[in-house]
Amino acid sequence: MGEDGLVGLTDASRKALAAAEFVFGGPRHLALAGIARPKAQEWPLPFSVAPVLALRGRRVAVLASGDPFWFGAGGSLMPHLAPQEWQSFPMPSTFALAANHLGWRLEDTRCFGLHAAPFAMLRPCLIKGARLICLLRGGEAPAELATWLTDQGAGASTLHLLEALGGPRARYRTTRADRFDITECAPPVAMAVEVSASVGLPNSAGLPEDSFCHDGQITKSPIRALTLSALAPRRGELLWDIGAGSGSVSVEWCLAGGRALALEPRSDRLANINQNIARFGLAQQMQAVEGAVSGGKLPQTLADSGPPDAVFIGGGGDAALLETLFATMPKATRLVMNAVTLETEALLVLWQALKGGSLMRVELAHASPLGKMRGWSPTRAVVQWSVLL
Repeated sequence: MGEDGLVGLTDASRKALAAAEFVFGGPRHLALAGIARPKAQEWPLPFSVAPVLALRGRRVAVLASGDPFWFGAGGSLMPHLAPQEWQSFPMPSTFALAANHLGWRLEDTRCFGLHAAPFAMLRPCLIKGARLICLLRGGEAPAELATWLTDQGAGASTLHLLEALGGPRARYRTTRADRFDITECAPPVAMAVEVSASVGLPNSAGLPEDSFCHDGQITKSPIRALTLSALAPRRGELLWDIGAGSGSVSVEWCLAGGRALALEPRSDRLANINQNIARFGLAQQMQAVEGAVSGGKLPQTLADSGPPDAVFIGGGGDAALLETLFATMPKATRLVMNAVTLETEALLVLWQALKGGSLMRVELAHASPLGKMRGWSPTRAVVQWSVLL
């Protein structure tokens, strides 16, 4: 439903609502629809769909803002229901209402639900001229987003604060991120952003090492770019990053749209991985897992995640692990393993001869001072094996 309440509902929506024995919604939704107890049921805190599912087989209505399948309750409920158990009566989403007010092409606008997600999710989109529409939790969130944008170097961005769209309480205000002084915001709140400067993340692989929290144990930028190229990330795919170190490979895999489990035995490095998850806003895509592969046995956390689409071995790889992966992983799983020691290099040479794939040796050098002039300082050579399991 929209902010105009029952007036804006279709006849089919009103009929379904009237026939319901129970109606779930937030206090605002229930008030807009004029539903009182005992028929009215407020969502529990923290949010859970369990009360709705407990009434399976009864006539239950769920009130949600706008389009329930765009950052709404519909996406939370449907995995638990069969197709014949439900009907949906959508209204225009807040994104659609905001774009219509601003005259923005919605297909050229990035849309985010930031009710409980970090602002860092916006980092790849902070490009001069980009347009973003963000759903916020209300209250202090608009001021917090303005401060965050300013801290990122996008303080000159134009912000459109859009409140209670589609109803009689609708209000529209415009300001700059670095001049934000609005104190009263009425939910539901959306913020539309016209980004002022290209301060976000590049789309290319191989971010600089100083982008990450690490202790020196990190796949160096050019090697990481080659590693990501070999791993070939695709949206929605799962990566197992074994011996993750700082988790930099997992981070860039997730920035390309994938999901990742980063396995690391050292607790201090695990803390770095978690900091990087927060820094890049990847909590919904990436998980740090404490543990190691011993005797080729995979930790239960990895086994419970379901089969991966790709595996990267950055540290701790041995023959027992490779035997396990080749024996248990689905066919066509992509494996990439990097070696910097002679012993691991010898292992890769042997296994490439047995299993095929591509074997590549990478040697890089950087210009550095040499007396009054400059010379080349070579970095440690890396051998990379990539193969389909």
